[in-house]
Amino acid sequence: MSDQKRNFIGGAWVAGDTAANINPSDLTDIVGHYARADAAQAQDAIAAAKAAFPAWSRSGLMERHAILRRASDEIQARKEELGQLLSREEGKTLAEGIGETVRAAQIFDFFAGEALRLTGETVASVRPGVGVEVTREAVGVVGIITPWNFPIAIPAWKLAPALCYGNTVVFKPADLVPGSAWALVDILQRAGLPDGVLNLVMGRGSVVGQAIAESRDVDALTFTGSVSTGATLAMESAKLMRKSQMEMGGKNPFVVLADADLDVAVDCVTQGAFYSTGQRCTASSRIIVEDAIHDQFVAALSERISALTVGDALDAETQIGPVVDETQLAQNEEYIRIGEAEGARLVIGGERLARPTEGFFQRPALFADCTNDMRIAREEIFGPVATVIRVADYDAALDVANDTDFGLSAGIATTSLKHATDFKRNAEAGMVMVNLPTAGVDFHVPFGGRKASSFGPREQGRYAAEFYTTVKTAYTSA
Repeated sequence: MSDQKRNFIGGAWVAGDTAANINPSDLTDIVGHYARADAAQAQDAIAAAKAAFPAWSRSGLMERHAILRRASDEIQARKEELGQLLSREEGKTLAEGIGETVRAAQIFDFFAGEALRLTGETVASVRPGVGVEVTREAVGVVGIITPWNFPIAIPAWKLAPALCYGNTVVFKPADLVPGSAWALVDILQRAGLPDGVLNLVMGRGSVVGQAIAESRDVDALTFTGSVSTGATLAMESAKLMRKSQMEMGGKNPFVVLADADLDVAVDCVTQGAFYSTGQRCTASSRIIVEDAIHDQFVAALSERISALTVGDALDAETQIGPVVDETQLAQNEEYIRIGEAEGARLVIGGERLARPTEGFFQRPALFADCTNDMRIAREEIFGPVATVIRVADYDAALDVANDTDFGLSAGIATTSLKHATDFKRNAEAGMVMVNLPTAGVDFHVPFGGRKASSFGPREQGRYAAEFYTTVKTAYTSA
């Protein structure tokens, strides 16, 4: 097909079997036709990255800085165009799509600066006449596997540090959203990356992802996606004795205390639970509410949900876009049935919605009268579905918040400095929010969680160096 967007291997655009990229807001709208790599092409990409590593890992700091900075500038200049592409293929609103694109530009800008801030240590030895230097070096070939819910930001926060620190890359984006990934790779290769440094292999995880995971020539593997896949990839990496970084699921609590500002609490939960159609690993899916404010909060949140506009992602009036595809929508609907069967009360939402175009539209759903042992309160749904759990006081709220297999993000709405301070210290999560949504993070500080949510070093900011570099200690006798 002449208009096929091809894979990028060893500095060349390479054709493959073609799959259509469909707009979930309008199933008649084909975003583009994108190549799917096979296992042999994935191996070619790994070989190209391995061959390019010696020269790139020893490249000058200004070269890396300039490439990353040029990429940042182009992403920023094209934010409306790229944001629209993102919204068409993933379904988040245009405002969110543009915002995510800007975030990608900011990430590349940050790591362009980090390329000039590479440091080490010179320390005294315990032995007279001996000098000690501690430095960081690139790991090698990095396999990058990204999810569909943040098609440009998550690739950016993996690609930028990998390249900044001198690694070469084999990049497999989610099969549902190849468009943003292809555009990002196109920008980076035109920014001046040498052949083989960055390789794009689009396609199925069972084919391309598996080839990357099983290769002994991949020195480090970073993945964002489901717990089951992350656990499998971590075990595969352990067999090969390579570094791995897994960002997986969440079942994030948001506590609402009786002393909370009700408007603040409702805003935090609405944004955290339902924006981006709830398709965020940091989404607020368990709302834990103190008894004294419970009924008032549920009524206010239900009213807010009823006023949300669900529709085409590119419509300026839309606040909640479509679910990403039919499989995810069917899963959401199944959890609605599970919740009702478990005895939870469906306060509002959950049904499919008809719109002028055929798409995967669903009204955000709110369950009340939930207990923390229900499946809808324990399993990640990854859709616009939130559960409300009533508790007696702060201590009970903290216990329920921590009673989960996950530990990515946790939030609290309160005007009490005492409770805010205690929650920040004792919430078992990698990120804690006070009077802010659980979803929404800065790009220059660590991102990651505990328990089943994350495995390996943190992502983003200067902490990214822990994964994308290896430490060397050198001794010199005078």
